[in-house]
Amino acid sequence: MIPQKATFEILDRRFVFVVGDDGIVKQRPIVVAAELPHAFIVESGLEDTDHILLEGLRKVQDGKHVDVKLAEPAEVFSQLKYHAE
Repeated sequence: MIPQKATFEILDRRFVFVVGDDGIVKQRPIVVAAELPHAFIVESGLEDTDHILLEGLRKVQDGKHVDVKLAEPAEVFSQLKYHAE
């Protein structure tokens, strides 16, 4: 599961930026299995160990170096607004 704000669309395909250990971002397509309020359940395209870019998606380009601050998933998801159903 990833926050919706960490994704972007190009021609009806959804992507994320994965940040490598070297700080280089790579655009990667993902397949969404289900959509929740503010989050997507990812069917394929990501591994559990991948780090994705959450902020500044419009400021980066594929193959560029970024300085990152890692955040734990629990911290990220606690800041999202979920709706009771």
